[in-house]
Amino acid sequence: MDQTYDVVVIGAGAAGLSGALALARARRSVLVVDAGEPRNAPAGQMHNYLSADGMSPAELVAAGRAEVTGYGGEVVAGRVVGADRDGDVFRVTLADGPPVRARRLLVATGLVDELPDVPGLARRWGRDVLHCPYCHGWEVRDRRIGVLATGPMAVEQANLWRQWSPHVLLFTHRTPAPDAGTAERLAAREITVVSEPVAGLELADDTLAGVRLASGEVVAVDALVVASRLTARVDGLEPLGLKPVDVELGGHVIGSQLPVDPTGATAVPGVWAAGNVADVRAQVIVSAAAGLTAGAAINADLIAEETRAALAAHRRTRAEMFTEAAWEERYSARPAVWSGRPNPQLVAEATDLAPGRALDVGCGEGADAVWLAGRGWRVTAVDISRTALDRAATHAAEAGAELAGRIDWLHADLRERPPEADRYQLVSAQFMHLPEQERGELFGRLAAAVAPGGTLLIVGHHPSDLRTTAHRMHFPEMMYTAEEVAATLDPTGWEVLAAESRPRTVTDPEGRRTVIHDAVLRARRRP
Repeated sequence: MDQTYDVVVIGAGAAGLSGALALARARRSVLVVDAGEPRNAPAGQMHNYLSADGMSPAELVAAGRAEVTGYGGEVVAGRVVGADRDGDVFRVTLADGPPVRARRLLVATGLVDELPDVPGLARRWGRDVLHCPYCHGWEVRDRRIGVLATGPMAVEQANLWRQWSPHVLLFTHRTPAPDAGTAERLAAREITVVSEPVAGLELADDTLAGVRLASGEVVAVDALVVASRLTARVDGLEPLGLKPVDVELGGHVIGSQLPVDPTGATAVPGVWAAGNVADVRAQVIVSAAAGLTAGAAINADLIAEETRAALAAHRRTRAEMFTEAAWEERYSARPAVWSGRPNPQLVAEATDLAPGRALDVGCGEGADAVWLAGRGWRVTAVDISRTALDRAATHAAEAGAELAGRIDWLHADLRERPPEADRYQLVSAQFMHLPEQERGELFGRLAAAVAPGGTLLIVGHHPSDLRTTAHRMHFPEMMYTAEEVAATLDPTGWEVLAAESRPRTVTDPEGRRTVIHDAVLRARRRP
């Protein structure tokens, strides 16, 4: 609970769990806070949910929770009593327990059904006091259905329920009686109008038996339809700036909901809403779909944010990675950065060369320089890092004073301090990766440092390595092929002896064997 989650979902109904499922499957850290007050809890079944028709709401929630947690999401019981911004994240306050933090919020708190003040009505809600024919019509088909008027839409409501039963009565209760045209239309559909106020309900064996009028008369019905006022549940979330708006139907306000765009985004950046809190008409399957849509939109928004951050970090790394400070930090972080063995392509290409003067560019901890000196070369080993050079000198000393005496350690950045021209029988640059323009300039200076008859050896990571699981810096523009380097050499002054991609097998960071390729250029400067 101390961590900052990618997303906190407030509400664990169909919308909240569906959004959480999409996010958990997208490998997001998700916390669902469940107050345990689903709107459809009184209903024994839900309908029109493809493949789950007839399932109880409790079963759907239990299955949804299991699916979310199965993908690594978390679901906790709790009531959210407040939410506000805390810098770049949201702080969500619970009634019990510490607050939680999130990069994004998904509000799926549903709504509250405000029922007419008729004695006994609320206790039967969701059982035989109903509201939606698509949710409950089939179950009460051909039975006696009463429609309790709460506003001007009651006539249309009665006409709708007439599709499911020929026995429909309209109780006008305290609303105006239908005008002559409306009364005729109701009569044509054989819908009976009862004009007296309703005083209560009549039960028999815990089952609705009828509607008791103010006069004391009881009108027999098996189900009573009521249009509740639908109020968005946003208690404690107002400090975020979430403001419900009225929802009208036929010119009559039937409730309130949070305004959202088609993805579920609210006017508050970083906050989405789904389900009945954002759509008072949504049935369970629609709420679930809205949760999925919002979850996908939240993931896309997080990806966009992460991409912006990654781009900034990428540019910062590219700007700083070739500085002396960056290399000092890298070498200082570990007792050894490299394997201590000479680079294999150097061994392959230089074994048969007659010893002379060699320039080891970017010598690191000195393995190549020690190997060359051991074969009789007089080596100038250059690196931008003093720490690397100190380690390299120590390794050379451990190999013996005579060998160490054949190596000169030079602290320099060859981009600013070019090597002496025409001096070396071998110039070796192993895995020097720079931005394209800087690389071209450096390689040109290295070529100029080769003495007539001498060898230029440049080895780099082939661009195809980025397609493997091997660890490589992901700067594609800094990768190169041997053929690209060879193309920069004047053929009148150079003989290209090798320009190819050479495979070798390595172990990736996950311990898997994979094949990478070295870009190898070996060229001889013409005498």
